[in-house]
Amino acid sequence: MKLVLFAMVLLLISCTAPEVRPPNVVFILADDLGWADLPAYGNRFNEAPYLQRLANEGRLFTNAYAACPVCSPTRASIQTGQYPARLGIIDFLPGHWRPFEKMIPAQNRTQYLPQKMETLGEIMQKAGYKTGYFGKWHLGNQEQNFAKNQGYSESVIFQGSPYFGYNEVLKPNQQFPEDKVLSEALTDLSISFIENNQADPFFLFLAHFDVHVQLDADSAKIVKYLNKPKVSGYPCNAVYAAMVENIDVSVGRILDKLAQLNLDENTIVIFFSDNGGLIRRFDRIPLIAESKSPIYHGDSLLYIASSNAPLRSEKGTLYEGGIREPLIIKWPGKIEPGSQSDAIISSVDFFPSLLDIIGMTTNQVVDGESILPKLTQDRPNDSRNIFWHYPVYHHSVPASAVRSGDWKLIHFYDSAPSELYDLKSDISESNNLAEVNPKKRDELKDLLDTWLAETGADLPRVNPDFDETKRFEWGTHPGRDQLQQGEIIE
Repeated sequence: MKLVLFAMVLLLISCTAPEVRPPNVVFILADDLGWADLPAYGNRFNEAPYLQRLANEGRLFTNAYAACPVCSPTRASIQTGQYPARLGIIDFLPGHWRPFEKMIPAQNRTQYLPQKMETLGEIMQKAGYKTGYFGKWHLGNQEQNFAKNQGYSESVIFQGSPYFGYNEVLKPNQQFPEDKVLSEALTDLSISFIENNQADPFFLFLAHFDVHVQLDADSAKIVKYLNKPKVSGYPCNAVYAAMVENIDVSVGRILDKLAQLNLDENTIVIFFSDNGGLIRRFDRIPLIAESKSPIYHGDSLLYIASSNAPLRSEKGTLYEGGIREPLIIKWPGKIEPGSQSDAIISSVDFFPSLLDIIGMTTNQVVDGESILPKLTQDRPNDSRNIFWHYPVYHHSVPASAVRSGDWKLIHFYDSAPSELYDLKSDISESNNLAEVNPKKRDELKDLLDTWLAETGADLPRVNPDFDETKRFEWGTHPGRDQLQQGEIIE
């Protein structure tokens, strides 16, 4: 009899035990923010105390990468877990085009994220999450390809500049005051989403447009940085610094709201950027909004946004300055506060990692790997291989690349042979070892060629209309019409 009573008590306890709620997920994505732009990564001019707070409460990654040096392919890689080469979105939509160059660059196979792809939003919905997307989408210009049809039950997407008076380029249109800066509006929408869905697990994706050109921000913030002493080795562009602060304030508001609602202890917060920082526009025109351009009249900072030093080069290239990103992740109880990791991370890893965390699977090919062990444990001496394919003209020439442990090879299609770097001793990629170490060069080139074939990567080809005198002229991309049409849904 006592045994029966004991069994009944155990059954009663198990039936009344509180259900363990899965963690909320907040993914905050910056646009064009460089690895060297944040104080957490050593910047001595810009100010970002809330991102420093996030790093103090979470883990800062020093070897995190975007899967492409421009926005759309990286965004697609986050949503699907696939490399841009496999997915066929290898440039921003619609892409750059120089019709008289040596090579005819590869084009995006589609000018939208195909609906057949299973996205993070759709997976999270299947797992019972409320899903929201607010900000830049850039994965299709037509409604059928918007975030609301890719797994996000609540969304307001941003379709291009400006930073003020943007209501008509938000879809659906909004009624924000004309003088409210965009970052605040997107944060307002995100906070409303958190408040309205706090009773359920939620997945919030906040995609800022800051710090993309044309640079613009509140005048008071700009004046603050104009009056701040400059530091050596960094451009110290006041408009750019104000936009970095915009992102930081947004992160602070999100963190404070999570704490206020007692949600912070069960929420994963991810901060990342979609590609490396911009130094100059590819077309060499001023990069500050017209209303603010008098600030730097006659000054080089009218044309220079930032610097990625000690990394080489910038957005639109496969050098480290174009692809290495700030990544900070907070997960209370799982990630050691104030920790740092040198583990090699790619944007294709977010998809399988979140699936791993919430216990979901997918049938589509996934190129990334779960970084869950790298979040909860120290994993030194990471020797994995990650890849890039950017076969277009932008700030550089068509190229593909592979990083294998500390070694990195960049293969250029139209001119110079492959370049080889030892990133452990040469983070600035200033010492090309391709001729000094041909064995390692050939080993990595074989790795790269195998990956390109396995993913079915589209390659550039020789241009029969090559004209040396016109090669740097920019033309209208042939995919622009497809971008305006969007996907046909049957």
